[in-house]
Amino acid sequence: MSSLTFHQATNEDIPALLDLSLRGYASIRELGIHFAAATADEDLVKKNINENICFYMRDGDEIVATASIRMPWSSHHGPYEIPHIWWVAVDPKYKRKGYATKILDFIEYDFLRDQLHCPSVSLGTAKEHPWLADMYLKRGYNEVSETDLGKGHITVYLEKLLLAKSYKKR
Repeated sequence: MSSLTFHQATNEDIPALLDLSLRGYASIRELGIHFAAATADEDLVKKNINENICFYMRDGDEIVATASIRMPWSSHHGPYEIPHIWWVAVDPKYKRKGYATKILDFIEYDFLRDQLHCPSVSLGTAKEHPWLADMYLKRGYNEVSETDLGKGHITVYLEKLLLAKSYKKR
């Protein structure tokens, strides 16, 4: 029986999160997609932890997944005035165990919806990735826009409604 726990990252977690990120994003690098997390170093992990809200998930004693939220007031905010999920990584040793779903559920529902009362959340992914956009669409996200950020791929921005009664259309 697994025991999943969620934690907000601190600077003490930098080495473990860097290792997880580089291993978790190996397939992204192989596809030639240029996500910042795919080639992170200790400084970028530290910046992510200190400027954003970075969570990680443990299954027992093992760190198995991480995801971060860029807030609208941060220096590297998302494209809209709502929280923006990024840097989602799962340890490849634990692929297909539902860990991405579990950490996203925690962030979307337990944290953003239930604690912060956010009406919606956004995220971005590479249009060229063979399955990520479809995964997010199945999770209830809707495509909002596409843009070329000059990174060698087209970024697709998606948004998910979390609190219908609080939501105001742009």
